Amino acid sequence: MNAIVAVDREWGIGKNGQLLTHLPEDMKFFREKTTDMNIVIGRKTLESFPGGKPLPDRHNIVITTNENYLAEGCTVCLGIEALRQVLSEFPDDEIFVCGGERVYKEMLPFADTLWVTKIDAVYGADKFFPDVDADEDFEVTWESEEHEYKGTKFRFTKYERKQS
Repeated sequence: MNAIVAVDREWGIGKNGQLLTHLPEDMKFFREKTTDMNIVIGRKTLESFPGGKPLPDRHNIVITTNENYLAEGCTVCLGIEALRQVLSEFPDDEIFVCGGERVYKEMLPFADTLWVTKIDAVYGADKFFPDVDADEDFEVTWESEEHEYKGTKFRFTKYERKQS
């Protein structure tokens, strides 16, 4: 299973229910990785998408604890066990965990590959991704050259779970 995320230097991912910044090249990277895939998102993440609508050309799987939650065009799972049941129908390499904070934390133990856009800035985030640089289970296996957009520097990285 994959996770894909953009983080600042403090592993921040969001503030006030929004992404920290807008980087067109990161959005393109996200689209390239997740199109035609199964994406796992929390309810708040879905509701933060334009119009609160699922992302096109993807199977949007929403995890929530709200028993009455309905999301048109999405598969809704009540809790982690229901989610794991749905995910068992797909190959691991076709699953991308896409946030938010709680979903990342709950799903990280099942992820083997992490696609992390590292942004060289600090935004005062209120939502965070676990610091996998401090996690002995993961190692960086690929890193892009540095990119820049309107003065913001960033690079794409791939982390893989170490084989035991």
